[in-house]
Amino acid sequence: MKQKAPTFTDRLLGRVSPVGLLSLAAPVLAVAFAALITMAVLWFTGAPPFKTLVAMVEYGVQPRSLVLTLNEATTYYLAALAVAIGFRMNLFNIGVDGQYRLAALIAAAVGGAVTLPAPLHIALIVFVAVLVGAGWASIAGLLKVKRGVSEVISTIMLNAIATALGSWLLNRERLAVEVSGSNNIGTRPIAESGQVPGLALIPGTQTKVFGLIILAVVMGVLYHVLLNRTRFGFDLRATGRSESAAVASGVNVKRMVVIAMILSGAMAGLIGMPQLLGASYSYSLDFPTGLGFTGIAIALLGRNHPVGIAFGALLWAFLNTSANILQLRNVSPDIVAIMQGTIVLSVIIAYELVHRYQISATQRRVSRELASGTPAPAEGASV
Repeated sequence: MKQKAPTFTDRLLGRVSPVGLLSLAAPVLAVAFAALITMAVLWFTGAPPFKTLVAMVEYGVQPRSLVLTLNEATTYYLAALAVAIGFRMNLFNIGVDGQYRLAALIAAAVGGAVTLPAPLHIALIVFVAVLVGAGWASIAGLLKVKRGVSEVISTIMLNAIATALGSWLLNRERLAVEVSGSNNIGTRPIAESGQVPGLALIPGTQTKVFGLIILAVVMGVLYHVLLNRTRFGFDLRATGRSESAAVASGVNVKRMVVIAMILSGAMAGLIGMPQLLGASYSYSLDFPTGLGFTGIAIALLGRNHPVGIAFGALLWAFLNTSANILQLRNVSPDIVAIMQGTIVLSVIIAYELVHRYQISATQRRVSRELASGTPAPAEGASV
């Protein structure tokens, strides 16, 4: 009897180990668990759980809401990439928040002070932002390799310094001007040649998606190529896994620490560019803050993978946008914060369980190999 040829699904599942399936299922189960926790909180507060979540979804898929989600996800994605570069080397760059705000402020000041042809004007603003972000982050890297200062402590302190420095600069008469019609102050507006037009990607609304969403996509591709297709990326990941092994293979760990912090800061400098060049055209007191800390959560949610980070950024932005409907239904928007926190906590726990299962599965496979005397095929491999 002729044997039936395996289907594409059979071949695909044959290549994916049980550990891989669990890794894929972990974030989905975490989101479902977070939804159950949120429904329980809604029920406890007297709000109809199912109807509230359905209303959030219906509001979130409206054309204008989708644009707002994409715009917010663009900045979240860049923030998470900046954090992930450090995470892949076991560096905790908590200073992304201060790096992007200081970079956006100085880049906005430079952009508002000059007038150049459109491509050069935009390139100058972006270059200044990258340079400032990289320079500010390099301080923490140098402190770590020269004086052994923990990057967690130094970047937290640098956040405070960046906030104070930015406030001082923004109050300088030569740098900032009053925003007409309000008590706000900000840098001089960037001329039209330095602005990036939006993209009409979503039909049914006049609101446009940030033009620099393309930059976020490019940065995601470069991040993947750099870490997974270059010798530098291999050295960076190897150093993150084991410094002693990296040193034994000839890697200059101190040099890698400084470069990783510089790259993380350079990416952080890009975080404020979509908002600055696509919407506000000036850095003022109401410029978005806290994006660096949100990036930490999204990087953890996406496991530092560019595709996982993209899904995490979209989910986070979707929940923030959907929260706008809650006030109209007399429900506290803090419900969204509860859901986001539960998602991150659940994902971390789920990934830890998967990691422990992977270690246990490897130990069992090695035991079988030793008992049989012949190497056993790897779990999930095709025979």
